[in-house]
Amino acid sequence: MHHHQHLRVFLLLLAALGLAIPWYFNILYFLAGGSVMPDVFWRDAFANPLTTGITCDVYLAAVAFSAWVAADRRLGAWRWACIAACFGIGLAFVMPLYLAQRLRMDAGRYAG
Repeated sequence: MHHHQHLRVFLLLLAALGLAIPWYFNILYFLAGGSVMPDVFWRDAFANPLTTGITCDVYLAAVAFSAWVAADRRLGAWRWACIAACFGIGLAFVMPLYLAQRLRMDAGRYAG
């Protein structure tokens, strides 16, 4: 399964970008007075039709991803950390990280 190694590296790169890029903008938001307090956060997340669409898209994808991860018992207890990180850190970080881990597990299973 050597060809999966390139895909794993790509997914890990996406995870790094999925951490760095959104959190760059999150930090700018917080520095400008943004908050995670529900009244402020949800007001800003649904500020206009574009942000509403993006917010709904990301949260619906995060719920679908979380349902998949919760059912994936091969990760053991780590699956719950993935779900928490999905909503606490971000889907763009956790999803490629999870997929890279699954590829690593699959490669190990087929190698031995």
